[in-house]
Amino acid sequence: MIRASRVSVLHGAFVLFALVLAARSAKVQLLETAQWRAKARRQQVAASSVAAPRGRILDVTGALLVESRELVTLSVAPRETAGDRRRVAAGSTRIRALGRALARLGVAHEWVSRATDTSRAWVSVPGRFLASDVATISAIRGVHAERVLERVAPPSDGLRRLVGRADGAGEPVDGLEKTLDPLLRGEMGRAAVFRDAKGVRFYSPALEGSEPKPGRTVVLTINLVLQEIAERTLSDAVRQVGASGGDIIMLDPASGEVRAMASRRADPRSTAATALTEPYEPGSTLKPFVAARLLELKRARTDEVVNTFNGRWEVNGRRIVDDHPAASFSLADVIRYSSNIGIIQFAQRFSAREQYELLRDLGFGVPSGLPYPAEESGWLPSPHRWDSQTPASLAMGYALNVTPVQLAVAYGAIANGGELLEPALVKEIRNADGSVEYLRARRVVRRVMSEETASTLRGLLRGVVEGGTGSAAQLSTFDIGGKTGTAKRTEHGRYVAGRYTASFVALFPAEHPQLVVLVKLDDPQKSIYGGKAAAPVSKTLLLAAIAARESSLDRRSLAAAPTRSVRTRATLPESATSADSLRGRSQSGSVPFVFQVGEPRTLLPTVVTAHAVPNVLGLPLRSAVYLLHRAGFRVTFDGEPVHPPLSSSSGTGMAAGTSPVAGAAAPAGSTVHLSRLR
Repeated sequence: MIRASRVSVLHGAFVLFALVLAARSAKVQLLETAQWRAKARRQQVAASSVAAPRGRILDVTGALLVESRELVTLSVAPRETAGDRRRVAAGSTRIRALGRALARLGVAHEWVSRATDTSRAWVSVPGRFLASDVATISAIRGVHAERVLERVAPPSDGLRRLVGRADGAGEPVDGLEKTLDPLLRGEMGRAAVFRDAKGVRFYSPALEGSEPKPGRTVVLTINLVLQEIAERTLSDAVRQVGASGGDIIMLDPASGEVRAMASRRADPRSTAATALTEPYEPGSTLKPFVAARLLELKRARTDEVVNTFNGRWEVNGRRIVDDHPAASFSLADVIRYSSNIGIIQFAQRFSAREQYELLRDLGFGVPSGLPYPAEESGWLPSPHRWDSQTPASLAMGYALNVTPVQLAVAYGAIANGGELLEPALVKEIRNADGSVEYLRARRVVRRVMSEETASTLRGLLRGVVEGGTGSAAQLSTFDIGGKTGTAKRTEHGRYVAGRYTASFVALFPAEHPQLVVLVKLDDPQKSIYGGKAAAPVSKTLLLAAIAARESSLDRRSLAAAPTRSVRTRATLPESATSADSLRGRSQSGSVPFVFQVGEPRTLLPTVVTAHAVPNVLGLPLRSAVYLLHRAGFRVTFDGEPVHPPLSSSSGTGMAAGTSPVAGAAAPAGSTVHLSRLR
């Protein structure tokens, strides 16, 4: 009995244990399923975030300016590559293959040695690589590849200043990248992989992740062709006149859209778009607005004459000197010859409040509203801060600070018929699927002058170029308007002797302008005057823009615009029309002639300048095309029209020559055929 009882107890214990085990199993499998699955997943599955590519940035024509590129970083576990010590031969083979693969990839010998040193547990190979370049090496045991995204910087210094930069982690640092970060930043994805007991990771279709969503695409108003023309021209101008820097703005006055913004400074620490961040005293480029408001108020006429005292005058104890002295000037001549004495006398017809409101209405002293993080508002003192000299200083373009963008926008009002427009850098915002989320619309801030006054002002500015201080900006085929400016520069609040800002603002063409072009040069050494230093730069810009096919110009309107003529001489071939005899020949046998863009060669009473074809022999093709466009010619290459910037494929090689040959006279706008050295 005793034995039977003990057996029963033992059996009962086993039954009880089985029941407890079954109950526990039921609890784990039925009641705690989610909890234990989560714990197992944490142990067996490695999850990581997948970076989303930042949105692309395009120019107004759709050309790519900035994008995110997928790269790969490599890490090596040498012991894992060597494998089990019992299989020494196989491990040695993998180690040698790894070393050769890293060497072919261009990894430094020092890091190849570290990555193949089996005494090390983990080595992170420096550098980032294209996935296609490391596909083979990633398959080697012990090599761990991780995808990273790199922001490809814009192609030029001017664009980098404007668009800004992103750091190695993809975080925006400055420029439009920073301002537009909420739009450009995408949504992170998730990736999951299995992990075995040794920590080796492998993918399984049973695991689900989420794909990252790229950021929105931003389309800028910038035209890449005009941007490159502006940057190259500014670089050449700064070098040629010995300036410490400069800025160029190209603006569409009908819409307020900025087509190009180039900035250059000698200081390597300068990385901002200084056309937005560095205000300056505009000097005489402000005078046309004084004339415009007086005309609006019916307090002056363009033919009204004031005494200019032969270029020397004293007002409130201050001596005023004109660079073009005369006994008297009409208002038109005051603008044409940039008379300080004349404009001060006309400006005395304003009250302090009226003069302040004129400048405030033009947008000076407040930010333009462009999406740039460090944009300056400039400075416009209110009348209660004026002294006896301030009204005269303001009339001459001193005692206030404006940015180049603010001044270009103000000239846009003259060009478009009197409306001050809100400037724009962003044209469109597109979702990842290509749908348009935002489309920029033209926005009028206020009307600052009537259409009649704006038309009169355009005529005055045309006179500046035809026979005034801006004659160096003349084009042979189109009338343009413009205004020169030469202003003293300050340092620590004081004017510095010998330091000037030379500037020129152009309207192209003079009637129905399609572009406002502002050129500003800091501390030019060869000539301090806007008419000598900056006006020729505007001419170069416009010649290149006319010649470039993708420059956002309305060719139909330009073809209908009145053409102009400037005297010069060139030689017609002997086979020229018989009308030659009606005009007579010079002693050298040359005959005056003119060419008109888009029309047959026509003999007229006056003639245009025939430009010499530049010598491009031996230059890189990209430089040759730019030089020819800058000289005002259209270019064909391999039978196709081309314009800067050339693509990387078509832009390789050296120029062999041109047809017509270098040095030959050819009209602006004609086509030059470029050949490549074979």
